[in-house]
Amino acid sequence: MKMRSGRTVRDLRRENRTAVLQRLYFDGPLSRFALGPATGLSSGSVSNVVSELVAEGLVEEAGSVDSAGGRPRTLLRVSASSGYMIGVDIGETRVRVELFDVALTELARVEKPLETDGPNRLDRYDVGVVVTHLREGIREVLEEAGIAAERLLGVGIGVPGIVAGTPEDGAVVHGQTIGWDAVPLERLLRESRILPETVPYYIDNGARTLGQAEMWFGAGRGAQSVAVVLFGSGVGACVVGDDMGPARAVEWGHLTVRVRGRRCRCGARGCLEAYAGAEALLQRWAEAGGRPPEGVDEETALTAMLAAAYPAPDATGEGPEPDATALAVLEETAEYLGAGFSDLINLFQPERILVGGWAGLQLGRRFLDSVTAHATSYALAYPAARVRIDLGTLGPDAVTVGAALLPLADFFARGGRPEATEPVEPGPAWRTALRERSVQ
Repeated sequence: MKMRSGRTVRDLRRENRTAVLQRLYFDGPLSRFALGPATGLSSGSVSNVVSELVAEGLVEEAGSVDSAGGRPRTLLRVSASSGYMIGVDIGETRVRVELFDVALTELARVEKPLETDGPNRLDRYDVGVVVTHLREGIREVLEEAGIAAERLLGVGIGVPGIVAGTPEDGAVVHGQTIGWDAVPLERLLRESRILPETVPYYIDNGARTLGQAEMWFGAGRGAQSVAVVLFGSGVGACVVGDDMGPARAVEWGHLTVRVRGRRCRCGARGCLEAYAGAEALLQRWAEAGGRPPEGVDEETALTAMLAAAYPAPDATGEGPEPDATALAVLEETAEYLGAGFSDLINLFQPERILVGGWAGLQLGRRFLDSVTAHATSYALAYPAARVRIDLGTLGPDAVTVGAALLPLADFFARGGRPEATEPVEPGPAWRTALRERSVQ
């Protein structure tokens, strides 16, 4: 039956269930009495919805609280075991697969390195190898935690590159820097029969999943607009606006910072990533006469570069002289990054810029202070004075956490009903709850 607004009774029930689930998830435990004003629903509607959710195992009792002169009120919360999500980070050095419950408690983790013995760095991103890593990683985390695949709410996957959807293939990845030209990743995963057909895949840009995680649970909480930078082998960014809707991935690493400059992995010249990504940073150190360690991964090599540039003092407070070459390359990189940050400031005027990714977290506070100084000097004075540049707080797992949020948000937007086949766009009530969560 349709109402005057065009919504059906089924739509209204779903929205009521979503309202209760989101309040319990972000603000719980809460009593039935508190849920009324929190959701704007009548006591009768709250009672009906809660009864349904308890019967379905989505909501459970969580103790009680004294009431004013009456019987104690039972507290309710979303059951952590009401569903499970897998978050995947297809990074540029490894594939990380993590299994979470609804409370985002990590239950199992597997990492599969992306390695190549040949001269072509793109060999490590062979699509068949990545799909095999995904298939094995998903199977391993489910077996380790003893969770049946049918209990998954979905699998969220963060990838490097642009993600486009097609009716025939689902999510298609355009990852130019890793040699992926219109890779139908969702179709390939379906054809590999990793999971039952009923388990959905949610594939998105890794910087975007990082940004969503930091906005919901990390250093973005309380901000109306945030630019989140993913700094790894390459660099990327996403922008989250004040409507708390989906983050927007931007190919920030491929802004031109030097005309006819260094060749970037994407094939163009002068991209920011050709100067500021960890891969390019280590190459520039070697080209300047430095000696990066051989036969190690990028993370280990970057650690060695930082140790050379910023040697730790000994017990007397003294230490070796800094490696002048490594220090000079890092200082130049800080200026390039600062110029790139100024573009984000001038274009989007964010309240905060947050730096994540394994390389960003390794470089840390000492490096970020220099980047910030350059950013504010290059940016327009008004927006530069109103932005705060900081490190993300969710650590190296932020991309997988953000990826796991994709199926969770969709599940709640459906009112906790997994049977719908088409995604439901989170409505105003859901975005309001996320915004209120962010300012706590």
